Amino acid sequence: MAIGRFRAPGHGGLQVRVSGSSNSTFKLFVSVLSVAAVFVFFTLYFLHSPSSHHPSDLHQGFSFGSNGGGGYGLSRRSVLALKSDPLKPRLDQIRKQADDHRSLVLSYASYARKLKLENSKLVRVFADISRNYTNIISKPFYRGLFDMDATSINESMLRKFEKEVKERIKITLQMISEAKESFDNQLKIQKLKDNIFAVNEELSKVKKQGAFSNLIAAKSIPKSLHCVAMRLMEERISHPDKYTDEGKPKPPEFEDPNLYHYAIFSDNVVAASVVVNSAVNNSREPWKHVFHVVTDKMNFGAMQVMFKIKDYNGAHIEVKAVEDYKFLNSSYVPVLRQLESANLQKFYFENKMENATKDTTNMKFRNPKYLSILNHLRFYLPEMYPKLHRILFLDDDVVVQKDLTGLWEIDMDGKVNGAVETCFGSFHRYKQYMNFSHPLIKAKFNPSACAWAYGMNFFDLDAWRREKCTEEYHYWQNLNENRTLWKLGTLPPGLITYYSTTKPLDKSWHVLGLGYNPFIDKAEIANAAVVHFNGNLKPWLDIGMLQYRPLWTKHVDYENEHIQACNFRL
Repeated sequence: MAIGRFRAPGHGGLQVRVSGSSNSTFKLFVSVLSVAAVFVFFTLYFLHSPSSHHPSDLHQGFSFGSNGGGGYGLSRRSVLALKSDPLKPRLDQIRKQADDHRSLVLSYASYARKLKLENSKLVRVFADISRNYTNIISKPFYRGLFDMDATSINESMLRKFEKEVKERIKITLQMISEAKESFDNQLKIQKLKDNIFAVNEELSKVKKQGAFSNLIAAKSIPKSLHCVAMRLMEERISHPDKYTDEGKPKPPEFEDPNLYHYAIFSDNVVAASVVVNSAVNNSREPWKHVFHVVTDKMNFGAMQVMFKIKDYNGAHIEVKAVEDYKFLNSSYVPVLRQLESANLQKFYFENKMENATKDTTNMKFRNPKYLSILNHLRFYLPEMYPKLHRILFLDDDVVVQKDLTGLWEIDMDGKVNGAVETCFGSFHRYKQYMNFSHPLIKAKFNPSACAWAYGMNFFDLDAWRREKCTEEYHYWQNLNENRTLWKLGTLPPGLITYYSTTKPLDKSWHVLGLGYNPFIDKAEIANAAVVHFNGNLKPWLDIGMLQYRPLWTKHVDYENEHIQACNFRL
């Protein structure tokens, strides 16, 4: 039998002999002893280890934290995870959303401070929202949600907590959306562009409506003005022999080329009388002045009475109806033939709001005054007054402020038309009145040529006849039957007819704009020989400008019993 030896640790040379039969028994004893030693070691370790970490260590700020502690910490978290409530992930998600939005508002507040908006309401609002997130988390009512020793989470408490957080997030997003404009310059610019576009659209709409209303007002006849015409006509009917010129010889002054002749074409009785009154009142020798007043058949009787019941300081006044000029018919006058067309009448008379406002540029040309031949008589002056050499044409919306005989002393240099030019800068050039995309217009005229004013025009009738201006006018008027060369009116064909035969006059002879421009220099008006109420704001209308109206009303004959009876301009 073999003999084994066992040396006990720490016992020097002590030796034990064991017989071969007891070897297996010894090995079993050693194994049991080892297991017992390991069990006693781990038991003592757990009994003397530190207490578990406090739950507050697991929650830092708005996010869940973790404790160090090596392998033991990991073991404890594994045990807790096995015991955690299924609502725990939902709670973590809600807290994370609150934490994210709190960080977001703090970022906006910080950026607002960088933009020097410390005193603005936005910074205070963002700070308050951030504090509200913290206040929600720290409410005593919700402490049970964050107690890590709790075995379960109260679901009703969680729902209430979730509701409060979502309401706060909703407010946060709304405030951020409203505040973006303060931080995003591109958004500011885009919003300003949108606002400007919307305002421009509304302004354009209002302008169209205003222009249409202004046009209606300009075309209207005031009740008092209509009353005067009716009362004058009543007087004419009541005393026909007193006012008629039939059977009487024509006064020689009407054809005397040595006198100063004026042409006035109007259907406004009071306006025509103001032109004559103002010219007579400012002339040094009124008896040398002859006024040729032409009206339509409807107002002919009223005009006769108006200019016969008063002595105009010896001035000579001829009143005629346009129908008295037999040569003015549609076979000779192109515009009369064109005005008879259905297309042109539709253009004029379909003057409804929805149609007229489609084209505000051409709206002013829809005024029915362009249907009247009175507006086109100015192109037939040599034929209407064949024995005269020179004549001064005056619109019925002008007021004469000085003696005009100086015009007859001007050397016309062979030109036909003496007029005041109206261009300044790029305004009132030929290109604004005619269609230069048309080859005929483009080939014949300079688009930058200076335009001039109708309303006070001194015509050399001899030069007119020599230059055949009426034939020139007919040529171009026939070409423009479809309104492709220019829109309606008398200025464009006048610019064409007298293109190279107009002599510029000094601007003090004729000041324009009193019917639309409220900013004309007072000194310029005071120095003007003639002031012109061109535009829609005529002085006899309620829409006329008050600052200019006295220039016109002071020449109204308020001593006339018919004007008194109608309370004109009162």
